[in-house]
Amino acid sequence: METQLLNLIGLANRLRLPANWLKQEADAGRLPCLKVGRKRRFNLTAVQAVLAKRAAEEGVAHEEK
Repeated sequence: METQLLNLIGLANRLRLPANWLKQEADAGRLPCLKVGRKRRFNLTAVQAVLAKRAAEEGVAHEEK
């Protein structure tokens, strides 16, 4: 299976999320990315895994309140 790296706009389109939010998360180190000069490339599978984990953790946190 070949790993596909997406640019920010491509990632936003695939995930249907705002590009500016994804950029902020990547800048803060909360989303995995590869920096190539001033540009970022994202592994869709890795980003989806991180977002799924965060969603699950947030769901548990809401249940505990």
